[in-house]
Amino acid sequence: MLAKVDSCSVTGIDGFIVAVEVDISYGLPVFNIVGLPEVSVRESKDRVKTAIKNSGYTFPMERIVVNLAPADVKKEGTGFDLPVAIGILVASEVIPADKINSYLISGELSLDGKIKPVKAVLPYALAAKEKGYKGIILPFENADEAAMVEGIDVLPVKNLSQIVDFFSGFVEIKKFQIDPKSRTRFQDNYGMDFSEVGGQYHAKRALEIAAAGFHNVLMTGPPGSGKSMLAKRLPTILPKMAFEEIVEVMRIYSVLGLIEDTTVNSSIRPFRSPHHTISEAGLVGGGSKPAPGEISLAHNGVLFLDELPEFKKNVLEVLRQPLEDGKVSIARASMQATFPSQFMLVAAMNPCPCGYLSDPLGKCSCTQPQIQKYRSKISGPLLDRIDIQIEVPRVEYKDLAPKNRGEVSSQIRKRVNNARKIQEKRFKKKVIFNNARMHSRHLKEFCHLSAECEHILKQAVDVLGFSARACHSSMRVGRTIADLENAPEIERHHLAEAIQLRSFDRRITQ
Repeated sequence: MLAKVDSCSVTGIDGFIVAVEVDISYGLPVFNIVGLPEVSVRESKDRVKTAIKNSGYTFPMERIVVNLAPADVKKEGTGFDLPVAIGILVASEVIPADKINSYLISGELSLDGKIKPVKAVLPYALAAKEKGYKGIILPFENADEAAMVEGIDVLPVKNLSQIVDFFSGFVEIKKFQIDPKSRTRFQDNYGMDFSEVGGQYHAKRALEIAAAGFHNVLMTGPPGSGKSMLAKRLPTILPKMAFEEIVEVMRIYSVLGLIEDTTVNSSIRPFRSPHHTISEAGLVGGGSKPAPGEISLAHNGVLFLDELPEFKKNVLEVLRQPLEDGKVSIARASMQATFPSQFMLVAAMNPCPCGYLSDPLGKCSCTQPQIQKYRSKISGPLLDRIDIQIEVPRVEYKDLAPKNRGEVSSQIRKRVNNARKIQEKRFKKKVIFNNARMHSRHLKEFCHLSAECEHILKQAVDVLGFSARACHSSMRVGRTIADLENAPEIERHHLAEAIQLRSFDRRITQ
């Protein structure tokens, strides 16, 4: 007898339906799984057979062929255990087939018939809703994740017998119901605050501008000046994520099985800080079956690269296209996957190998060739894509006094939120959401410059050697500064401050 059970798999972060077709026929006892199964799927044969027996059902000693369609796409993961077992029981006429195709089924089986949680449940639930299924049957531990998707029934199960009894009409499985928005945590407690950073008022101002327009930032300064401390507190002044943004982030983490990360499911934006030994695939994503990298895990949040020149040059260069497009496409011989990567790049570096080039005490012992070699690890095209480049000098003792603390994060965040609201209104009918994503056509429409501003920008090109991209960058930052002041147009002092925030370009020219 032939049976068909619908399950799901993922390509990139998108779920797609997999039809698990089971045929039982007379012949020597054979159990084959076809349809490009990976090792974890092929090993399911022993788990399924033992789980069926230990659940009190008879495993058919006949010829069993399981086909995972479409057969030209590789299948991996342990989520096919449960649909294969259900298919065998349907084909054996233990379970009636009339209700099976109304549900998407996924789950891993233990040898005693219990059902274990699986990865990528959120993309599965989204695919089930898109394809019009009545609901999704999945492990009990994954229920609250699937419940983030409204409009489908979520039926959590703990063992194989419970599903058999449900389809046989003996028991009902209680639907898991929860308000998705109540599952998210709209937090105010970040565990740290901007006021904890002594001094560095220029750097704090720069990060406020960066947060308001979602601009990329590079901080240069000696060791101990507070670069990492400032970067780690940046999420405390960023606007909280909306529910839709939270779901986008959860979708990426779900594919990697990181959904229970303490930073997920909350309104606080992601903050990722990979070590400088990371590979290209670890940073942008990849593998034989492409998986998201750090830039996708930082989607809608911050990617912090500390000690920027210590990263391999080829690793840094792969950031150029994602920074420009807000997504990364990974191509393999058998498939292609696209991952979202709209992140805010925040980088920190020393001015020279020893770190004390700009120190007023004159501790630096580096030669000019050493300094040039150190800085050359960061290419011009990558620097051009960083809108704000600031120096973070040594902190004086008087700025470390508790009475000299600056504004708290909540006060700064109010100004950032107001600037973001202006941008939301401005880009309401556009495909972008913040000033940092403006292209040349948007600059012509939203960044009108007076004759005086045009003269300042011309001076930046002629004297400081600004590239066309650097000019556009200054206009974007100037627009953000104007938004912070609720100014309708970019004024002279807005543009002048934006140019001052490209200190790396100015230093190279000097």
